[in-house]
Amino acid sequence: MKLKSVEILKYKSFEESQLFEVEDDITILVGMNESGKTSALEAIAKTNYFQEDDAFEFNVTHDYPRKEKKKMDKSGVDPVAIRCTYELSQELANNIQADLGKDTLTSTSITIDSKYGGGTTWSTTPKVDKKKFIASQTKKLGISSKLLNEKLEKVNSLDDLELVKEQYSEEKYTNGLESLEKYFENEWKWKNDAISEYIARTYIKPNKPKFLYYDEYFSLPSRISIEELESNKLENSEDKTAKALFELSDIDTSELLESDSFEDFIAELEATEAIISGELFRYWNSNKNLSITFQVDKKEKTDPAGNTKVVEHILDIRVKSKGVSLPLKNRSKGFNWFFSFLVWFKKIQEDASSSYILLLDEPGLNLHASAQADLLTFLEDLTEDYQIIYTTHSPFMIPSGKLNRVRTVLETDSGSTISDSIQEKDPNTLFPLQAALGYDIAQNLFINNKNLLVEGVSDLIILTAMSGRLEAESRTCLRTDVTIVPTGGLEKVATFISLLRGSDLQTACLLDSYTDPKGKAKMDKVVADKIIHQNKIRYFDEFLDSHNKADLEDLFKKDDYLKLFNSAFQEHPDIKVNDLNSGINQIIIQINNHLNIDRYNHYRPANEMVKLGVDRLRLSDETLDNFEKVFQDINSLYC
Repeated sequence: MKLKSVEILKYKSFEESQLFEVEDDITILVGMNESGKTSALEAIAKTNYFQEDDAFEFNVTHDYPRKEKKKMDKSGVDPVAIRCTYELSQELANNIQADLGKDTLTSTSITIDSKYGGGTTWSTTPKVDKKKFIASQTKKLGISSKLLNEKLEKVNSLDDLELVKEQYSEEKYTNGLESLEKYFENEWKWKNDAISEYIARTYIKPNKPKFLYYDEYFSLPSRISIEELESNKLENSEDKTAKALFELSDIDTSELLESDSFEDFIAELEATEAIISGELFRYWNSNKNLSITFQVDKKEKTDPAGNTKVVEHILDIRVKSKGVSLPLKNRSKGFNWFFSFLVWFKKIQEDASSSYILLLDEPGLNLHASAQADLLTFLEDLTEDYQIIYTTHSPFMIPSGKLNRVRTVLETDSGSTISDSIQEKDPNTLFPLQAALGYDIAQNLFINNKNLLVEGVSDLIILTAMSGRLEAESRTCLRTDVTIVPTGGLEKVATFISLLRGSDLQTACLLDSYTDPKGKAKMDKVVADKIIHQNKIRYFDEFLDSHNKADLEDLFKKDDYLKLFNSAFQEHPDIKVNDLNSGINQIIIQINNHLNIDRYNHYRPANEMVKLGVDRLRLSDETLDNFEKVFQDINSLYC
């Protein structure tokens, strides 16, 4: 069965009904702290938690919206907390129809309301074509007749069936009708709907998915009192994880407490740890030299009165790395989270008789961005067998290519709301989505490991266009495996280089001549610190014999560039070569001086080149030769 939608009616910060669709694989609830994300997961988990746990039962005192509780108390009504709609799997539907008869099931969608008092109501029940059901059953039993079928179509209870049975004395009829009793038992007293009740009770309830809720508070503790586990004094979530570890290891804590040797028990724990670690290190790439060690000790302590010594058994869990071990709590929270989650996950994997939906509250909260990417891969792999709903406010836990999975959660004056992400207008709520998109765009710039850093977008446009023009003429163009990355200004180039050094990328620079001493000093320091080698940096003046300082625009013959400029800036009278001061190297400065302005928009001539079509531009051989010389040299900088 798949969970298709959830409607939270009244639960904690949810004061008004909130309906959202659930994806078949992963659904992501995104919102700020205290927006209601955790409450949404809790409410879902309490509809069918995978094990008995008082913390996962609806409680009017703690869970019902406070401002409405008094009114609800006086009404005497048992309110509905949440409504879940499921879709039956094809396999389950086939099993039902193998029992009831072909084409008898007319609806495979069901909706179940969960109430604060612990009861449930089926808002949408499985629908059956009763006429086909009766016809199929009587034919199979060899007792089919028009008259009998019409009588059975009116049966809705065992009493009704008994009245029909009394009208027949032949054994094949009495035995056949008796075999139909199971369909009309109607233990839940569904009015005029015994067959649907039979399906719900016999097929759907046993196959209804269970929910595993997991958050950071379920991480394993470093030290565990086995006496407390044995006595079920599990006040903290982490104690429940410790108990799950022992159950997963098939260790009877009562036997451990009576034993004088703990080696066998430690061996079982270590064997379990090896299984979990095998799964863990498929995805944990941060440090693969970690291992969990276990030690059981007897500790003496005094009773509350302070005068009697008692023995307490303690399981000490430590993480070992390169010969040094530390208590589990002293290692990274991210590693502890991942390992502890796998304890629970392996535990439910052993339950082959049930299906599960995973509810993860802020998974990977304490993981580095790259480790969160590994976690996303892990979750994607789990979707082959599990639906997953998780909350986050981390952009690294939001796959930008799958924003259909996102539901935004927002706290408003009328309580928490849940909506499709594209409808939400709150900037704080949308920030993780915007950051995820920005990160993805940045990553796509570096999709190849060979990158050419340039000053700005206009450089990117001109170099790309000129490379295409040269390629069309079968001349040397920029290598196709090189990505041009605009940095947003010369002063930012050094920062980009520093950021890219840890990404296993090949980086080169093609830059205007520095005029700002601070920018030049920053670049010199990057070279001095060996973050980039000097021979990976090129300046445009190196390709022009007549210039000691040059910009990208100086690669054009002046006539060629002025054609672009005049076409782009029609608000100015056309500029001719003779209008410019030839005593200045850079054409950009020459044009600024001629127009008596500080700086014109360099992007407009570049954009004009694209608009006009570089293939149709009449560019001189001098211009083409200059750009080809640049590409020949740049191409040689990469392996």
